[in-house]
Formats: sequence, C-alpha cells, structure tokens
Amino acid sequence: MGRGTLRIYLGAAPGVGKTYAMLSEAHRRVERGTDCVVALVEHHDRPRTEVMLHGLEQVPRTEITYRSAVFTEMDVDAVLERAPAVALVDELAHTNVPGSRNAKRWQDVEELLKAGIDVISTVNIQHLESLGDVVESITGVRQQETVPDEVVRRADQIELVDMSPQALRRRMAHGNIYQPDKLDAALSNYFRPGNLTALRELALLWTADRVDEYLQQYRGEHNIRTTWQARERIVVGLTGGPEGRTLIRRASRMAAKGSGSEILAVYIARSDGLTSASPKELAVQRTLVEDVGGTFHHVIGDDIPAALLEFARGVNATQIVLGSSRRKTWQYIYGPGVGATVARESGPDLDVHIVTHEEVAKGRGLPIARGARLGRARIVSGWLVGVAGPVLLSLLLRSLENGPGLANDVLLFLFLTVAAALLGGLRPALASAAVGVMLLNYWFTPPTHTLTVQDPENFVAIVIFFAVAVAVSSVVDLAARRTHQAARLRAESEILSFLAGSVLRGETALDALLERVRETFAMESVALLERTSDVDPWTCAGSVGPAPVARPDDADVDMPVGDNMALALSGRVLPAEDRRVLGAFAAQAAVVLDRQRLVSEADRARRLAEGNRIRTALLAAVSHDLRTPLAGIKAAVSSLRSDDVAWSPEDEAELLEGIEDGADRLDHLVGNLLDMSRLQTGTVTPLIREIDLDEVVPMALGGVPEGSVDLDIPETLPMVAVDPGLLERVVANVVENAVKYSPGGERIVVAASALGERVELRVVDRGRGVPDEAKERIFEPFQRYGDAPRGAGVGLGLAVSRGFAEAMGGTLDAEDTPGGGLTMVLTLTAAPGRAQAGAALPAGATS
Repeated sequence: MGRGTLRIYLGAAPGVGKTYAMLSEAHRRVERGTDCVVALVEHHDRPRTEVMLHGLEQVPRTEITYRSAVFTEMDVDAVLERAPAVALVDELAHTNVPGSRNAKRWQDVEELLKAGIDVISTVNIQHLESLGDVVESITGVRQQETVPDEVVRRADQIELVDMSPQALRRRMAHGNIYQPDKLDAALSNYFRPGNLTALRELALLWTADRVDEYLQQYRGEHNIRTTWQARERIVVGLTGGPEGRTLIRRASRMAAKGSGSEILAVYIARSDGLTSASPKELAVQRTLVEDVGGTFHHVIGDDIPAALLEFARGVNATQIVLGSSRRKTWQYIYGPGVGATVARESGPDLDVHIVTHEEVAKGRGLPIARGARLGRARIVSGWLVGVAGPVLLSLLLRSLENGPGLANDVLLFLFLTVAAALLGGLRPALASAAVGVMLLNYWFTPPTHTLTVQDPENFVAIVIFFAVAVAVSSVVDLAARRTHQAARLRAESEILSFLAGSVLRGETALDALLERVRETFAMESVALLERTSDVDPWTCAGSVGPAPVARPDDADVDMPVGDNMALALSGRVLPAEDRRVLGAFAAQAAVVLDRQRLVSEADRARRLAEGNRIRTALLAAVSHDLRTPLAGIKAAVSSLRSDDVAWSPEDEAELLEGIEDGADRLDHLVGNLLDMSRLQTGTVTPLIREIDLDEVVPMALGGVPEGSVDLDIPETLPMVAVDPGLLERVVANVVENAVKYSPGGERIVVAASALGERVELRVVDRGRGVPDEAKERIFEPFQRYGDAPRGAGVGLGLAVSRGFAEAMGGTLDAEDTPGGGLTMVLTLTAAPGRAQAGAALPAGATS
C-alpha cells in the first residue's frame, strides 16, 4: 500500500474560510463517489460551517480525562479501522490533550498518511514554526501551537485561502466568526487591519516560495533551460572589484520596483584558483547583498560568460546586471569582454543591464598619465628611463659583436622614449629623444664617434626618430592634461549637482553646507559673514571649524556674496580655478541663510496666529461658558440673601446644590484652561514611575454616573511607566466625554490589553461616532464636534488629554467602534524589565 497524499488549506488568520473550503471539497468528492469521512472538524459554533458538516460521515471522537475534565480528540485507531479513501482533519498545528496517542495532531496525520489514507487539513500561517518570532513582533501574541515547516512543505498540495483584511473584519462584525461578547476584543487587538495585512503578506510570500519550489522541481525533471518569467530574479555578476557595491545597489533599486523580486549575486572563480578578487572586498559585498535581502553565490567556471549564463538560467533569472568593463582600450585585442559576450549570448529571455561606474577603463595594464600633476616617483622614474635608459641601451648594443642594425637600434631607442613619456610626461620624453639622437649619431651612425652623418638615409632615420619621439611625447602629455581636466570637471559637476539637489530638496541646514565647503576645499574653518551696511561691523551668521575669522580681510580666501555678505575660508590659498565652484557654494549659502530666516519667521507667525486663535476662542468661552455658571451662582446667592422671600429648607437645599454644581463646572473649566496653558508653554513635567493601571483607572471614574461604565482590566497586565496624576486626568476626560455622547442606557466599555512593549487602554462608546476627516480635528483646542450643547464645555478635554498622553511618551487616537460609535485608544509604555502577557487569542482562534 502506497503513502497517502496530503492537501492543506493555508490561511492568513482565523476566519478566512479554510474549514469551509475543506468541507466544500469533501462534498465535491462525495458527489463523485469518493469514500470521504470527517475524522475531526471544529466548527466553533459557526452556523455556516456547522451546516457544511451535514451529509458527511463523521468518525466518533475519543474522550480523554485530564485534570478532572473530559476532552475529545481524534480517534486515530477508529479512523485507521474505518480506512476511508479521504479523511478530513482540521487544525493541523493542534496540541493533543496529555494522554493522547501522539503529542501533536500532525503526528496523527502522519500515521494516516502511512496507512495510505489521503488527508485534507487546515493550518494558519502564524502556526508555522519558523514564523513564530515574526508573528509575535507583528501581533504581540506568541503562538503556543506550532507545526514544523517541513511537515507543511511536504504536502502534495497547498491551497491558499485568501481574504482581504477589510472583508475579514466585516465578517467578524457580522458575527460569523466569534460570539458578540468576544467581538470587540478581537477586532481591537489581534484582528487589526495592520496585523491582518502583515499576516496576509506572510501567507502570500510563503505560498509563492512553495510554488517556486514546485516550479524548479518541474523544470529540473523536464530539463527545461529557457527562462520562464514568472517572477523577477536579478542576477548580479561580481568580479570582486570595487564596482561590485554599485552593481548591488543598482540591482536593489531595480528589485524594489517590483514586489517579490529576488537578488542573486554571483562571483565566478576560475578552477585553477587564480583570481584577481580581493577577499576583503568580496566579504563586504556579501554583507551588502544580505543587507538588501539578496543571496550570495560562489561558482567555479573557467569560461566566465558561459558559467554566468548557466547560473542565471539555472535559477530561472529574468535579468542580469553587469558592470562596464574595467579593461583598458588596448586590452580589447584579447576579446570583446564578459559584458558584450553575455549580452550577445543571453537570448531573448534574459535582459542584460550594463551599469557604468567609477572604475570603468581603470583595469591593470601599462601605466598611463592620470593627470597633469604626476607624482614625484613617476617623474623620477620617467627621467631615469629617459636619460639613463638610452645610455644603458647603448652600452648593451656596443657589447654585441654583431648589432641588430641601425633600423632596429632606432626602434629600441624609440621604445625607451615612449616609456619615458608614459611614466614622466613631456619633459623626460623630450630629454630621452635628445639623448637618443646624440647616442645614435655618435655610436651607431657612420661615421661613428662623430656627430656628423654621412649617409642621407641615416640622417632621415634620425630626424624621423626625433619627430616621432616628440609627437608621441606631446600626445601622451596632452592626454594626461585632458584626463586631469576631465576629472576636475567631473568633480565640479558633482559638486554643482549636489548644490542643485539641495536647492530642489529644500535643505536648510547652513552648518551642513559650510561643512561641505570645508571638506571640498580642505580648509580649516569656514564662516559666513554679513553686515547691514558698509560702515557696520561684520557679524558671523554661521561657521564650522576651529577659530573662524571675524572679517573677510583676515581670511585666506574670501568670496563676496552681494554687497554685505561674504564667505570667508581659512587654511590655505585657493588657485583661481577653484573660485568658480566656491562662488556657487557662496551663493547657495546665502540662499540657505535666507530660507532659514524665512522658516523661522513663518514659525513665529504661525505661533502668533495660533495664540490669537486660542485667545479669540478663550474670549468666546469666557463670554459664555464661564459666565453661564457664574450667572447661576450669582442668582442662587442673591435669592438666598433676599429678605423678601421665605425659602423652605428644600428650596434652600436646591439653591445650594445649584451653587455647588456651578462651582464644580467652573473648577473643571478653569482646570482645563490652566492645563491647556501649561501645554502651550511647555511647562508640563511628568513624574514617571511604574504603576498598575487598576490603581489609577478606577479613581478616574469618580466623575461619571455609577453603572455607566464596564471596566475590564486584566490582573495579568504589566505595569506602565506613567505619571499617575496626568494619567488620571487623561482617563477622566476621555471617559466623561464618552459618557456624554453615549445614547441613554448604553454603557461604555473601558478595557486594557498588552501588545508587545505597549499597553493599550480603550474607551468604547456606542454613540454617533466621528467621520474619518474629523478624527484629528476633535483633538484641537476649543473644538466640539457636532451639535454639542453650549454648556457642555469649552472643547479642551480631548486636547488636554492628548497633550498629557504625549508628555508621558504615549499616544491618544480615535478609531471607529465596530457596529457604530467611537473608540479612544490610549497607548502607554510598559514598564521595563517586567514580563509582559501577550493578548490571548479568543477561543477557537486556531481554526
């Protein structure tokens, strides 16, 4: 009997429909005549899932007693005895009750598969062993029930059951997944849109990797070498040279443009072990590849282009990224190069990108002049080759009994002249030409040992030698000077590009710009000086470096900017050719300074406008909201002091109660105004200490009617690092606001939960709610949403609450309550060093 096949329905979260899909497949198979039974399916009281069990044969479960409680598990023996063709086994990651046949349900499934029974099962992405840490960092929940990844990977079929986070939350709000008493907690904690989106991405990527394994296996079995562009894979060809980092970053940017793209960096070494790569540079590039999410591969191959193409086709790559060749022009006589060969032989299924870099044409070869300012060592070498070389060559040729002849002598001397030009430039080459002419004429041109030339042909040869030597020397020197000029222009263009980019980006950091000037021109200090008129003293608007000058006259270099501003540099005198770029820096520095001042003035204007708005609102509040309770108090006191009316004790008590209520309202309004003033002036200094939420929250509910709040604060919550006084004010304001807007008879819910290193306190009401566009506006000072009565306050409660929450390092935000209403979410920092209890999933969350 052969092994059975395993089919798994994979989901991103509970409730996406894995069990429903499994039961639907069972019904289809039964209709086709397949012997299919339900070994174990958990419907979790979900009506639609429970209905799908009708018409399917169910194998009775076995009962196990554990700690005086009776549990039911799958009866493996009964299923084996029944020996169906297909068995449905739900929740593959489930942990069996102690005393069961196996510790894990996937082990039960393994027995069924070995018996030749096909199994259909379900599992959620968060139950895979390798993703436990990732899921915990996303949701704050550590999964206790897991299944080894290999068990799922060995499945013959894996089908992803997908659903958008919004659709899943709607399904939950309709009561199709959890009972109503667990709905709010589930939606507010584990089933947040962000959590569900991240879990969905994990499920999609994991499934895509599994599909890729199937594809690679199929291509290998059928010996398919052409590229199937089902997924972007970018192969980066590395040589071990410094250009590799540029290629890796370029490939990373290309991969970022397409979701799911892969980067594979490959270094191909020759089989003889001879390589020009730097091991240190390769190690750096390997780390860089891993940092951008790619993989590094080391391949052996004598034919570099063929090995690279073989690797790319073997991994089903779609693009190859190579760098422009570092070979010099003359080295192309050995062949077209790796890049050209790969591009020619890649075929239509592979795109080859040739990326330019700073090392282009800088490979090994004969040394060439890299600038007009050659180093001292090269100049000395040029003079030695140009002057001493011809002398030594003459001695060598004179020692030969039969010399190579005048024509060959001229070529040998010309070679030394060219070498002198390549090493030392024009002057050593001219000296070499002159010395060579003298030696050729004296030693090798008849009549010898004289400076006369008898044969006209010899005279022509010597003249041509000198002319060629001078021409070659001039060309080499001109090339060196052009190279130096090109390098300088490139540096200038890079600097000017930086300045233009900073203008476009709106950067306003004057110190950063001045530091850039100091580094570019190798100065000790740089200062931007300004004055209001020609007779006023100079003042420093910004400076970097030690001991900046106070006047342009004291600087080694000064660059005027207009009539009353200058950029002063100290350290060395700059050549005239550098002042063009310095002028661009100076103009940009003036622009940055003006922008900084404009931004500062705009901030001051904004603060003044905000202050004026608050003062206007405060006057409006004082004119009504404060005068109303004062008028009530005044009327009640005047009535009590009146001698014209004899007040009964009940009337007096009522008037006194009105006075007390008015005074309480005044105290509350004045307190909020003072708190807002403290927040505006930045004088709120919280005294942070560790405390339990259940010590503070009940005290904050004293101002609301009894029986209007349901409190749910678990004892397992970690302590929070807060200012108890400020936290009490925040909770009191938020709860009073929720009670005020809740419909009559509706109780608000105050619930707390732990999520990773955070603790959340949620105040849930069932009122009219607030539109998304108004959720931030309700936290602004003097804002009252909707048709709040004028006597309801000055609209400072939520503004003060958010300010206090942020002062303690927390946040206060508004969310929609599922089913209608508004939920205020207060997020606080858990106290360090305390074990934090993760928010547990509701019952049945493993389905």
